[in-house]
Amino acid sequence: MTAEHPECPDDISITAGGHPTHVHDFHQLLYAPLGRVVVTACELDHVLTSSVALWLPAGVPHSARFTPDSLVISESFDAERYELPYDKPSMTHIDEPRRRLLLARRRSDRPAADDAAAFAELTGAEEHRLPLPWPANPAARTVAEALLRDPADQRTAARWAQELYTSSTSLRRAFRTETGLAFTDWRTRTRLNRSLELLSEGHQVGVVATRVGFASTNGFILAFRQHFGRTPGAYVRERLDGTAG
Repeated sequence: MTAEHPECPDDISITAGGHPTHVHDFHQLLYAPLGRVVVTACELDHVLTSSVALWLPAGVPHSARFTPDSLVISESFDAERYELPYDKPSMTHIDEPRRRLLLARRRSDRPAADDAAAFAELTGAEEHRLPLPWPANPAARTVAEALLRDPADQRTAARWAQELYTSSTSLRRAFRTETGLAFTDWRTRTRLNRSLELLSEGHQVGVVATRVGFASTNGFILAFRQHFGRTPGAYVRERLDGTAG
């Protein structure tokens, strides 16, 4: 805690437009099921939507801007009790089970005994998920948000650039320099991450391949094995064995 970035008290000035820079001594998950929220931390803007949330480790100065129609959910966890698997602000995908959990906790009194289970649920799903560094460039960020909503979107970088009135070179460069991944690699990771959810829900491999945007089942299996070190079928068997155990 510093004079420049004071610790956030309970009555911090939160307006319809956001709140100023402050620091928490606890871990925080910020999620926007409605509207759009931009959280600025570590000199980067992190855009929250209905499909992505932001983990803020304790001690990270941050501020936020809200659109008028935004609904913001904030989950806090004691930094002394819980070890966050991130050491800097990190985006995380919100799948349907996580969304239901967050909305249910907002509607309840959330007794303290639930904190450990909620923390495990909100962080544990990242065990196999591929990291997705977030671009800062506005055009690249727009593309990233759209791909998280629909990984099967088949628009190329050139098509996206045309629709966003920018150049494909600039768009590709933004992904490469700001995320360390080429546009196609970033899109592949979104597809594979979504496939984990669908496989866990019991969908067949061929159905999953189509729903996340792969041109063929074989292509999906090859990409899955390349990134996760196992086939989709083996991944499903491991989860079933773990559940049975």
